[in-house]
Amino acid sequence: WLTGIFGIATKYGEGLLAIKFREKTEDGRMLGGPMYALEKGLKVKWLAILFAIFASVAAFGIGNTVQANAISENVSLLLHDVMLPNTARILVGFVIAALVAVVILGGVKSIARICSALVPIMALFYVVGCIYILGVNFSYLGEALRLICVEAFSVKAAAGGTAGTVLMLAARYGIARGLFSNESGMGSAPIFAAAAQTRNPVRQALVSSSGTFWDTVVICAITGLVITTSIIAHPSIDYQDGGLLTKEAFATIPYVGTPILTFGILTFSFSTILGWSYYGERSMEYLLGERSITPYRIAWVLLTFVGSVMALDLVWNIADIM
Repeated sequence: WLTGIFGIATKYGEGLLAIKFREKTEDGRMLGGPMYALEKGLKVKWLAILFAIFASVAAFGIGNTVQANAISENVSLLLHDVMLPNTARILVGFVIAALVAVVILGGVKSIARICSALVPIMALFYVVGCIYILGVNFSYLGEALRLICVEAFSVKAAAGGTAGTVLMLAARYGIARGLFSNESGMGSAPIFAAAAQTRNPVRQALVSSSGTFWDTVVICAITGLVITTSIIAHPSIDYQDGGLLTKEAFATIPYVGTPILTFGILTFSFSTILGWSYYGERSMEYLLGERSITPYRIAWVLLTFVGSVMALDLVWNIADIM
């Protein structure tokens, strides 16, 4: 919640700078993002180059392998009665990589068109499912809010650590996952914002910052309450694995709970893979020119498959480091 509230301001600044310092190519495309703001606004070319390098590499973690892994994890769970988990992951990896290849080869308009169609549908299904669970677990809502507030600021030791370990871990994972959900301050989102069909930087800044509010302050908050109330209502739920935990919470909705969650994860993750491919491409284009786009797209498709078959912990650690 805190990351989301402060993130609204940083996302506003990013969106405004993206429009203010963007460039128009000979073929009419708009290119922008932190590298252009750093070069043209602050006049610090070396920092712009560093950002573009980091962004093009980090995209493979945060926007590709983690998302592909989430899709393969959930689909393989659905197919556990039909085939072995590893076989399912390989099959799903091939399918995701093929679909990603088809879309990103169509360019930014193709990516925007697919994401615009997927996002409203998946958000609606997901929110309706969350509201249903919160309705069923309504009597536990007060206890869940109390637990969240008390435990977040606890200074007790955890797992043999020193006093303050719980608070440190809550802050570390809360901030990391909060930024992961809304990208505020990371510099990735303004790369896409720069392609918007608007001449008003403030207008785009307002649109960009509203996304942070819905992403983190609303969606992530609802998810947190769904998980916490479900654990209180069903103490038998194993809360060691975040993905399986959310799945078990949604499984409390008769018949349609698991399909709703699976559909939400598939569409959320797939649209994120598409969006981040654009971020990485633009960063690479800034560094090496337009000729670098096709090799980058090929590497993107290959890493989509690799992320699908990797272990979850390894994927997350790589993404966090990048």
